[in-house]
Amino acid sequence: MQTTHIWNQLHLHWRKISLLALGFVFFSHGIMAQARFNAISRAGQDDKLLSYGFFLAGHTNYYQMRYSEEFLNPNNATTSRVRSVVPVMTPGFSLGFLAVFRVHDQFNIMLTPKIGFYEFRTDINFYGHESDFVTTIPDPSNGANTGNDFIQQTGTRSVVTESTMIELPLIFKYKAQRFNNSRMFFTGGGSAMWRTKDQEEADLEALVTTGRDFTIDLGIGFDMYFKYFKFSPELRFSHGLVNLYRPEETDPAFRDVISDLRRKSITLYLHFQ
Repeated sequence: MQTTHIWNQLHLHWRKISLLALGFVFFSHGIMAQARFNAISRAGQDDKLLSYGFFLAGHTNYYQMRYSEEFLNPNNATTSRVRSVVPVMTPGFSLGFLAVFRVHDQFNIMLTPKIGFYEFRTDINFYGHESDFVTTIPDPSNGANTGNDFIQQTGTRSVVTESTMIELPLIFKYKAQRFNNSRMFFTGGGSAMWRTKDQEEADLEALVTTGRDFTIDLGIGFDMYFKYFKFSPELRFSHGLVNLYRPEETDPAFRDVISDLRRKSITLYLHFQ
């Protein structure tokens, strides 16, 4: 059995991850330089027991996938035609509000409800040429994935799954000592997610997933203090805990080669408080 490991995914997309991280560093450095050398802000956001704000976020996401035992099984006429299944990092965005509870000057609890717009692209690569073989693809006119209809399938097929998610993250924030108008922080926590699309509609897609998920989140960022507000860029990594895959409703041409799908996201948050 061949598996797709997280480090292999990072190796395949290290350029994208590196560019995102470098952009975050340079962007934060410029903002921090302005905040650091301006007059000390006395707005007092960190002194309030409860404070509010909003955020905008851009993310790149993909499925962490695990192959099944049937992958490359020469005795399975359908799965033996699948050369590989490759999740592709795809951009999206989200927005929401934040409520910050002050426990200590260096420790906060944040509730950040948001709505996220996701797109997951998966490339399925097949062996052979168009004249070599035929794979099973359900005819949409039948209304079900029966696997009794056949069309030609070769080369690479890209499957795109779009989701609008309502998310409720609970985040713990540890902050370093404030230095002039800036301070570094680390975040950690988890999130519950619900898809707005009902399952019956999702079952019509080629690659079918469930609509609920739970994630663990880790992040790093900076608080920048200005005269009337606080600006906090943050880079956060999220890992899905639930196997989202629904093989019984997925396209028969490749459903048996996959055993596990989990969400992975890298998000740049821009908090305004």
